[in-house]
Amino acid sequence: MNNNYLAPIRGHSFLVTGGAGFIGGHLVDALLAADAGRVIILDNFATGYRQNIAEALQDERCSLIEGDIRDGAVCMEACAGVDYVLHQAALGSIPRSMAQPLATHEANVTGFVNILWAAKTQGVRRVVYASSSSVYGNSPLLPRREQALGQVLSPYALSKLVNEQYAQVFALAYGMELIGLRYFNVFGARQNPHGAYAAVIPLFIKALLRGEQATIYGDGSQTRDFTYIDNVVQANLRALFVSDAEACGKAYNIGCGTRTSVLALYKTIQRLMEASQEVAHAPKRAGDVSDSLADISLARTYLGYEPSVSLEEGLQTTIGWYRQHIDQTPSYRL
Repeated sequence: MNNNYLAPIRGHSFLVTGGAGFIGGHLVDALLAADAGRVIILDNFATGYRQNIAEALQDERCSLIEGDIRDGAVCMEACAGVDYVLHQAALGSIPRSMAQPLATHEANVTGFVNILWAAKTQGVRRVVYASSSSVYGNSPLLPRREQALGQVLSPYALSKLVNEQYAQVFALAYGMELIGLRYFNVFGARQNPHGAYAAVIPLFIKALLRGEQATIYGDGSQTRDFTYIDNVVQANLRALFVSDAEACGKAYNIGCGTRTSVLALYKTIQRLMEASQEVAHAPKRAGDVSDSLADISLARTYLGYEPSVSLEEGLQTTIGWYRQHIDQTPSYRL
């Protein structure tokens, strides 16, 4: 994999919103490793955790603003003197959004507009923001192609779709450089395995490590494009500095371009861990889509994105991390 896309990072200043979260923390580490001049983390620790950034904050180039993106003044402060913004802060989880639609809207929509306005006001060069594969909703088309959306099925999905629409408006109205990344089921080390809204891969690994029974919602035939964190970090860093003007103003699928059923995923993790527990089944959850698969050709063309870590490779690394850290992972305030 050609790593020339890392070269422009050197010496620049970056704001990572949600930088204490799972994806945000990995982005902070990657920016520092690529010799960023300054990295500011903005997080309110609603779902992030200090442990994720403890090592990064030992670096004098890295600083923390403990604050909320729902507060416009905090966003203005965080964007001051910043060259680039990686916006990861959000209330994730489709089930959480079904239970807490107002909180989801405030964090994901109002917070996003606050960041856009602050970035515009403070002269930020480019904002790369996290969207989601959930914007495809009930579209029957596979693989998912960026222009073929269906009806969104949850407040979380709607919040991400509204983000993309706001980005289009701000790009047109204010000439801002904005790039959205539609993540497909991201997983990896430091992903929280605890709480009601934990993602499926850390939940499966935790159950198998503890000799407990994991649960699949539905019959397990639903498919997903599981995407290892290193691929997502690559996409973000490429999007920061892509020079083609046509690349801006778009939202791109960021996945691996392969799909795996949830039941097959469990069996793969079970095999890799040499575990024997059988899985339980529960009723399908409201808001969940049946199938998801990314067409990543647009990201390849405009961003130079190419997933470098396969599902099984990523699972092996992730399982190894949890074997060492499962009892140290945080129980977030959910």
